[in-house]
Amino acid sequence: MSTTEQQQASQTEVPNTAETILAAANALVPELRERSAEIERNRALPPDIVELLRGAGVFRMGFAKEFGGPELTSMEQTEVIETLAYGDTSVAWCAMVGMDTGLYALDGASIREMFPSLDVTVAGMLPPAGRADRVPGGYRLSGRWGFGSGILHADWVSAGAVTYTDGQQDLTASGKPNWRIMMVRPSEVRLIDNWYPTGLVGTGSADYEIDEVFVPEEHTFAFGAPTRSGALSAPDVLMRKMPGVALGVARAALDYVREVASSKFNRMLGIRWADDYRVQYTLGECEMDFITMRHGVYRSLQHRWDRLENGASLDDFTPDERIETMLTRRYAMRGARSIVRRLYDLMATSSIYASSPMDRWLRDTETMSQQVMGQDKIAQSAGAYLTGGTPQYPTALGIVA
Repeated sequence: MSTTEQQQASQTEVPNTAETILAAANALVPELRERSAEIERNRALPPDIVELLRGAGVFRMGFAKEFGGPELTSMEQTEVIETLAYGDTSVAWCAMVGMDTGLYALDGASIREMFPSLDVTVAGMLPPAGRADRVPGGYRLSGRWGFGSGILHADWVSAGAVTYTDGQQDLTASGKPNWRIMMVRPSEVRLIDNWYPTGLVGTGSADYEIDEVFVPEEHTFAFGAPTRSGALSAPDVLMRKMPGVALGVARAALDYVREVASSKFNRMLGIRWADDYRVQYTLGECEMDFITMRHGVYRSLQHRWDRLENGASLDDFTPDERIETMLTRRYAMRGARSIVRRLYDLMATSSIYASSPMDRWLRDTETMSQQVMGQDKIAQSAGAYLTGGTPQYPTALGIVA
């Protein structure tokens, strides 16, 4: 059997539909939960966990059907990430980032050349922290980027950069610096061992440097120049599945405390936890918030998907439509933290030990909420867009030109 035939045979064994990928992710949850402490100690995903994700079809979720991929909708992608987060938050975060390969706006020839397998994973930072000088056939790239989640197991590393020609910064038609995403091999990157965070410890989100590396033109892309049509071509496509991580960890914490509450006895009051008003109220309120934020996430994703699939562009959206997914995404990230924090308080001193999953979930949600999509500038950008002001983070609105 030839190499190509072996690759094709291998790919046919990997789940390749929304239903089978979700089922495979569900099957991984018990092992991910069991190995969460190990993943955190490791400060990165163990190689066999990466291979389990690869074998479950997680990294191929965004590849179009024309390349043999499953082409999952944004809702389906989010549900898979949510399921993985129910097992382990760091795994879900790396999966959420690593599956971006199939969503990148590379041309078809580049995709076939760069990704002979659909089960590759990427890592890196997209904002233009680097400098790319135009040279014959491509660019000469240099810079330092932070938070390269999953970079220790990545097959490709992405790096956003502003382009220059003959020493002069390139500008777009609107007068903004020209921003392109460069794709390089991990061997061309120098890692900086500085990932010692509060939470999401297992993501291995180290900084990285690139020094004068040649990047062929065909290994670069811009969000404002889509190479596919439909809902997966819009500039905000990479952000849509992010709330899956928050939803999964919040659901895990809720189920954990519900199980404890069903059997625990309060000796000081002489009643079961199930009959304690404070326990009942806290769980009921947290469930209310979870249901609200989960419905908001999936409803806004479905509405956006339907509009884009029917031929609309983001510029056709009303201001209220355009801000929906960015706000429900932020609400999920902050909401998950709020739910976990209240449940942590309810469990009191039993939460403070490293052996308690509440400890890790609280640290994970605290760290997650510091990511730009969970920050105040997202709410500010929505308010500014509604009133004709200047958004601090227009990328969240899909404004990239």
